[in-house]
Amino acid sequence: MGGVAALVIYKNRPALAEERGDKLELTLPDGARARVRPKDVLFLHPGPARLPLEVPEGEEEAAWELLQGQAVSLKELAELVYGAYTPEAAYGAYLLAQRGERFVLEGDRVRARTPEELAALLRAKRAREEREQAFQEAVGRLKEGRWLPEDRPLLAEAEALAWGERRESRLMRALALPETPEAAHAFLLRLGLWRWENPHPRRLGLPLTPPDLPLPPLPEEAREDLTHLPAFAVDDEGSQDPDDAVYAERVPEGFRLLVHVADVAALVPPGSPQDLEALRRGANLYLPEGTVPMLPQAATERLGLGLREVSPALTFELWVSEEGELLRERLYPSWVRVQRLTYREALGEPALGPLAALAQAFHRKRLAQGALDLALPEVKVRLEEGRVRLTPLPPYESRLWVREAMLLAGYAAAHLALREGLPFPFATQEAPSRRVEGEGLAAMWEQRKLLKRAQLKAVPAPHKGLGLPLYAQVTSPLRRYLDLVAHQQLRAWLRGEKPLSQEELLQRVGAAEAVADLVREAERKSKLHWTLIHLLQEGYEGPGVLVERRGGQGVFLLPELGLSAQVALAQPLPLNAEVRLRFLEADLANLEARFALV
Repeated sequence: MGGVAALVIYKNRPALAEERGDKLELTLPDGARARVRPKDVLFLHPGPARLPLEVPEGEEEAAWELLQGQAVSLKELAELVYGAYTPEAAYGAYLLAQRGERFVLEGDRVRARTPEELAALLRAKRAREEREQAFQEAVGRLKEGRWLPEDRPLLAEAEALAWGERRESRLMRALALPETPEAAHAFLLRLGLWRWENPHPRRLGLPLTPPDLPLPPLPEEAREDLTHLPAFAVDDEGSQDPDDAVYAERVPEGFRLLVHVADVAALVPPGSPQDLEALRRGANLYLPEGTVPMLPQAATERLGLGLREVSPALTFELWVSEEGELLRERLYPSWVRVQRLTYREALGEPALGPLAALAQAFHRKRLAQGALDLALPEVKVRLEEGRVRLTPLPPYESRLWVREAMLLAGYAAAHLALREGLPFPFATQEAPSRRVEGEGLAAMWEQRKLLKRAQLKAVPAPHKGLGLPLYAQVTSPLRRYLDLVAHQQLRAWLRGEKPLSQEELLQRVGAAEAVADLVREAERKSKLHWTLIHLLQEGYEGPGVLVERRGGQGVFLLPELGLSAQVALAQPLPLNAEVRLRFLEADLANLEARFALV
C-alpha cells in the first residue's frame, strides 16, 4: 500500500488503510483510528481513496446477465457494472454483493446467481414483504380491538406468552405492550379471545393430567384385622381422596387412639416409576376446576379409606394420658372398615366422644407449649357446570378433633424415627419474632404475618407454631410426596429392610419442596382467579372485618369470600370493626379486586 490510503472493509464498514509494519492503521468513517492485522479486513482498492464514498450509477442487471452463475473478483465486477475500477466503484461492487440479490460474496470473490436462484430469491422476498404487510395490517386491527380469523395464528403467539410458554412476542412489541404473561392475558381479555381461562398452573409448568402408570398388586404380608373396630374418615363435603381415618376409646391410663393412614408405600416403593412421578409432581394439585393427583387414579381407588368395604392401612396406635401426654406408640399394617363422614355429620356421631375429649386435652397441651391457634376464615372454591361456587368452611369443632389426631400421629412418628435413628423428613418451624397481644381476626392476621416459614429437614427440630418439640407429616401419603417418603421409611423399618439414607432423603426433600412451592402458588392463584370470576359473574355486597390500617387505607378480610382487600377509609375505624363492602371491579390478569365501603 506504500503510504497511499487503500480502501478496505472492516466490520462491514469502509475504512482507509495504511501499512504500519506488520499491521494496518485504519481510519474509520467517524474519524476514529484502529490498528488491525491484514487478515481482519477485506481489500477493495489499492487507493488512493478518501471517505466518504459516493457510489456512481451502474449497470447491475446487464452485468448479471453477462455473468449468470460465474464467479469474478470484486475488481472485475466493479469494471463490469461501473465501467472503471475506482475506490467508489469497488465499494459499489461490494455493496451489490453484500445485498445478496443478483450477486453474492463468497470469500474475496463474487458469484452471480443463476436465473433459478434469483427467481427463488425474489419469490421469497415478495412473500416476506406480503407477510410483513399482513402483519402490519393485523397490528392495526388489533390496536383498534378488532381481529379476523386469519389473525388467529398471530394471536397464538400472545397466547403462548400468556400461558408462560414463551418469553417474548413480536406482536406485543409491535402493539407497544409489555412482553409479560400478565400483559398478554389482559390483551387477550380485551379482545374477547379469552374469557375465564386460568393460566396459572400451566404458567408454572405443572402437569395437568393424572399420571398414567400401572400399580402392582398389594404384597402378601401379615396385616392385623381391625375390621371389628369403628373407624371414621372425616373430611369436607365432596372430598375424593380420604387417606386417614380415626377412632379413640377411653382406657385406664387415658385414651387409646387409632389413626389409620392409606398404606400407599405398600404399592409405591422408593425408586419405582410411580415414586419418581410423584416426586416430579410433589403433591396433589387442588384446583377449583378439579384435582390433578400426584399418583395414578388407581392408587386412590384401591387405597382410599372407606372407598371399599375393607381397606389396607398403616395404623398408628397411640396411648395418651388424660393430660394429652403421648405415653407410647405402636405401628403396623392393618385391615380396616371405614365409615366416611363430613365434619358436620361427625358432630352427631356418639362414637367420636372419646376422640373429642382426647383432642381437647392434646390441644390444651400444645397451647401450653406455645402453639399458635390461628383460625382465619376459609372458603372452598369450586367450578361447577360453568359457575363458580364459594362455600365458607364452618369452624366445626370436629375439625379440631381430626386435626389433633393427625398431629398426634405425626408427633409419634417423629419420636419413633428419632429413637430408631431412622432418616426422616421432619417438619420444623422457628418461633415468630413476637407474640401478638389482642383478640379477633386483626390479632390473628398480624400474627400470621409474623410466622416464619415451616421447613422440612432431615434433622429434627421443634415446630414452634404447633407447640411440638418434634413433628413430621405422615397422614396424607395420597396427597403429599414427603408424607409418602415418611411411610416408605417407616415400612422399611417395620420390615427390617434398608431405608433411604440421609443423603437420599435430603435429595427428595429438596426436590419435592421446590415443586410443592409451585403447587401451592398455583393453588393460591387459581383460587383467587376463580373467586374474581365469581365476583364478575355475581357481584358482591357483604361483611368485611378491618384487620390492618395503612395510612388512609384499611385492609379488610371478607369471610364470605376468603379474600382480603385494601379499601380507602372515609373515617378512622377500630381494628375488628365490621363494615359492608361492595365489589367494584376486578383485574383478572393481575389478580386484583377493588371494593368500596357501602
